[in-house]
Amino acid sequence: MAKKKKFYVVWKGKHPGIFDSWDDCKAQIEGVKGAQYKSFQTFVEAKKAFNSNYLEYKGKTKGKSELTPEELLKIGEPNMHSISVDAASSGNPGVMEYQGVDTKTKKKLFKQGPFKEGTNNIGEFLALVHGLAFLKLQKSDRVIYSDSRIAIGWVRKKTCKTKLKPNLKNKEVFELITRAEAWLKNNSYSTPIVKWETKAWGEIPADFGRK
Repeated sequence: MAKKKKFYVVWKGKHPGIFDSWDDCKAQIEGVKGAQYKSFQTFVEAKKAFNSNYLEYKGKTKGKSELTPEELLKIGEPNMHSISVDAASSGNPGVMEYQGVDTKTKKKLFKQGPFKEGTNNIGEFLALVHGLAFLKLQKSDRVIYSDSRIAIGWVRKKTCKTKLKPNLKNKEVFELITRAEAWLKNNSYSTPIVKWETKAWGEIPADFGRK
């Protein structure tokens, strides 16, 4: 049986890059103090890792996907010319916040919260609308990623269908919901909203890391 092909990422070496043989990888790291490198099962995983930080993969199996190489190939790679949004809620409901980052660099583009009371779905909805407004203001042609099918659906319907009831504690959050719904109804946008494929690509770059 033929040996399964691997791809090697060299973050720090003579010539950083992605290599499809151990000999080529070895040539880049030999004699380099503190060389940074790691092997991956697919090119998709390797490219994602190369565009990320070595410390995220050092000594971990984070580069391994839950999907088969065939499934990964079918899904393809994320579009790095994009922004990613995510939310976090400590409880349901609970203290909630959301943010948007550059997908490639993970540079924070905006962040709101923490708010005293909200839900993860509300945060995801607000993050998406904030991202759409942000990109429109910049006249950007980037796409926007979210890992929440529910929030994507709410945005397309221009309505936040939360079951949370308004009260004094979440007044600020509901004011933001009202503003977000108004923005969706009064503005047009061409930004594609794309589902982030977590099983193929790992956690969305905007993830708060609380799982």
